[in-house]
Amino acid sequence: MKILNVDQIHALDQSTIKNEPIAPLNLMERAALAFVDWFVSNFPSTTATKIFCGLGNNGGDGLAIARLLLEREYPVDVFVVRYAPRESDDFMHNHRRLKLITENVHYLEYSRDIPPIRHNDVIIDAILGSGLSRPTEGIVKYTIEAINRAPAMVVSVDIASGLYTDKPNAKGDTIIEPDHTVTFQLPKLAFLLPSNGKYVGDWHTVDIRLHKRYIDLAPTPYFYTQPHEARLLLHKRDRYSNKGSFGKALLFVGSYGKIGAAVLSARACLRSGVGLLTVQTPGCGYSVLQTAVPEAMCRPDTNEHVLTGASEVDTPPPADYTTVGIGPGIGTADETLAMLRELLPGLKKPMVVDADALNLLSKNREMLEQLPPNSILTPHPKEFERLTSTWTDDYQKLAMLREFAQKYKVVVVLKGAHTAVATPNGEVHFNSTGNPGLSTGGTGDVLTGVLTALLAQGYDPVEAAVLGVYAHGLAGDRVASQHGQIGMTASDIVDALRWN
Repeated sequence: MKILNVDQIHALDQSTIKNEPIAPLNLMERAALAFVDWFVSNFPSTTATKIFCGLGNNGGDGLAIARLLLEREYPVDVFVVRYAPRESDDFMHNHRRLKLITENVHYLEYSRDIPPIRHNDVIIDAILGSGLSRPTEGIVKYTIEAINRAPAMVVSVDIASGLYTDKPNAKGDTIIEPDHTVTFQLPKLAFLLPSNGKYVGDWHTVDIRLHKRYIDLAPTPYFYTQPHEARLLLHKRDRYSNKGSFGKALLFVGSYGKIGAAVLSARACLRSGVGLLTVQTPGCGYSVLQTAVPEAMCRPDTNEHVLTGASEVDTPPPADYTTVGIGPGIGTADETLAMLRELLPGLKKPMVVDADALNLLSKNREMLEQLPPNSILTPHPKEFERLTSTWTDDYQKLAMLREFAQKYKVVVVLKGAHTAVATPNGEVHFNSTGNPGLSTGGTGDVLTGVLTALLAQGYDPVEAAVLGVYAHGLAGDRVASQHGQIGMTASDIVDALRWN
């Protein structure tokens, strides 16, 4: 699913109006009906509903929503926030239609006009839309502050009033803090950035049948991975395949006290379909790996506590494997740094780099140039900051992410809510699965195993990253649905991985 900027969203509306064709008022009616269908499916008809409308087209949406809810016998009060001397034509049309069926339309010009809001009210926010270009002020600001103070549930129409669609708000801007945002057709970039979490709540897209050809042709670097898109990436297995058909992976994982990371990444790699897996771990982890992951071959390092790359076991050199994964639990010892320095120049195929391997790269940035093209790096925000520098806001972070992936010709998986997969060609794919239960030690090690397995099976690195992140988050959602988010463990994620 594409993510368009605010100018493209406006152009999409105009393209729909021109090419369907459909009158602007009828398109507004369609949007209002889609919102109401969502609202009715989530709130009973006894819900006391207060709708706050601005004077533009977002307010026009709100007036149309009020009329449609009244037709369904919802108790509705409408409050028009008079922040300007004129209203849009579509607002005025819907205002006239609404006044024909109700007198419960009130006008807010001063803060004293703002009504009391009770805990059992549901607020629909239709004050300002996606075209906002300046901070809220005056009666709009006072109204938003009153809504945010109230104990009621809040649902925003298309986007929270006061929130910019695709640029950062200033610190201290007054913005609605909704429980839900119901947006039209496509998500907004603002919905996917951590700093905007409280200004979005749970967001939902409703289909209003906007012009598909315009969407297909619209250029954008930003995408949102949906279930059917992830399923299309999954390779089918040939009936006559064998273990050699699905690649040979080598994991460099673990150190003294962190052999659990080695176990988790190895188990996840096997659960994700690798044909043959070899795990190199310090000598202290040999018995653990052989017992906990009997399906994997083990190359014990000559060093008991840290990885040096040396092993007395006669196995192929790293370059002979289909892919290599490195990082979970390896620590940052000098011997391990020396191993990484020796390893990178000899690898020509994409690899997976995570955790302490990223920390070693951040302290020795010249080694970034030696990464095999299209390798997958999986930093969390702090690790990415070490690799780059600090940022002032999430939009700058996103720009830095794209620049880093393009500069070093790598795929970067920036972990977090809506994990962002940045590609060497400048695209960013946001993930749609996962939940806060994944915020626990070891889940990143699991992801490393998943991605290593997909690369070993011959997946394109970008597709491997998008699919792997999706499947990893979906496993977390399965666990949460059965046991809840609190107390989720990384081992639970391995057990919940599914590929059908």
